[in-house]
Amino acid sequence: MGIANPGANWQNHSPNMDGPLILSLDNHGVPHRWISWQQACFYYAKNLVAWTLGEETFTFRGGVSRLTGERSSITAHSIIAIRGKALAAKGFHQVPPLNNRELFRRDRHMCAYCGGEYSFFRLTRDHIRPLSRGGRDTWMNVVTACRQCNGQKRNRMPEEAGIELLYTPYVPNKAEYLILTNRRILADQMEFLKQHVAAHSRLVLAPA
Repeated sequence: MGIANPGANWQNHSPNMDGPLILSLDNHGVPHRWISWQQACFYYAKNLVAWTLGEETFTFRGGVSRLTGERSSITAHSIIAIRGKALAAKGFHQVPPLNNRELFRRDRHMCAYCGGEYSFFRLTRDHIRPLSRGGRDTWMNVVTACRQCNGQKRNRMPEEAGIELLYTPYVPNKAEYLILTNRRILADQMEFLKQHVAAHSRLVLAPA
């Protein structure tokens, strides 16, 4: 839903002065998206928060009432369920957009051919079946590869290049994609999202 300038008069008094990202759920508890603390304040102020989870809370302070002289405040939880239609459930199994940052994080920055772990700038997106040979740019046809292995493979299938895949690609579900897109996830948010991640996910199979 569109939010016009939410929380414009609110000040962040949470431990993280940049403002925490709040995990929003639909009314049935299905993960939906990350929202800013300003958006969270809007939902609280409009009484659109159905229920909350999480051990972390953040207090945000607004303006001073002319009538009482007291300053308003909202305490937000790290996980909030929003009233309304169950839009998150409908989109939970949709294929998320593919980009290198989330791809490399899905594969834990490990080259699919040599097993080495590399920084972002030393990795590439490799198409298992090359695009020029009918391959597609999809989660199921791409893996993370170091530049050396990608150069060795070139425009060939792995078996033609004499190399083997060390792991298989997969499509992250919505919960895993939310993990992949946020590098500052709170412990209670991570615990909740991992309960919704598919069993075959490398986030589950490998240590954090």
